[in-house]
Amino acid sequence: MTVRSFTCNPFQTNGYLVHDGGDAVVIDPSCASQGEIDDVCGLIDASGARLSRILLTHAHIDHIFGVSALANRYGAPVHVHASDEPLLAQGGAQAALFGVELVVPKGPFSYLTPGEPLQIGSRHWDVLHTPGHSPGSVTFVDRAERLAFSGDVLFAGSIGRTDLWEGSLPVLMQSIFQQLVPLGEDMRILSGHGDETTVGRELASNPFLADASHAY
Repeated sequence: MTVRSFTCNPFQTNGYLVHDGGDAVVIDPSCASQGEIDDVCGLIDASGARLSRILLTHAHIDHIFGVSALANRYGAPVHVHASDEPLLAQGGAQAALFGVELVVPKGPFSYLTPGEPLQIGSRHWDVLHTPGHSPGSVTFVDRAERLAFSGDVLFAGSIGRTDLWEGSLPVLMQSIFQQLVPLGEDMRILSGHGDETTVGRELASNPFLADASHAY
């Protein structure tokens, strides 16, 4: 399995191209400008794999800029948790709120169901529902590779903000301690912003986790 990251848009949002054999997925197409879109398409085309899905950890605007462009170019379905579909539908309002432009993704969308694994080439991924940053935030986990794509749930040294629509700090902390921490200290975390980290590193040094560990 090959993972290629890209960081795009004014919010410096991480997206990921993952391919195994002839199958590829893009997680959180953060590419906003035409140049960024072209760069991500170049990564996809150079992989030699077919883009079979666009996967969203959640549907905040910085994670969905490139959804329409990639879906239209490759004919790939968009997968999102049902609880975040309202955020996709209100993409225009999100764009207006932040003073940016967005081609609003059009459905129908495919719903991610926690507990139903995704197959990416020969890989099997678990889908964990990890709300708190948004109601439909999910984390994609490849247990064999010890790798988790956590979106904006957990960062190196921080956690996702909870002051946006349907955000909740207690719910976010429950997601971290009840869903991510049990994955094991060696689990690598590839998040929506910033550098890669591990569960163990965050348990040892993340001030948000140290202050809350007794409560969850």
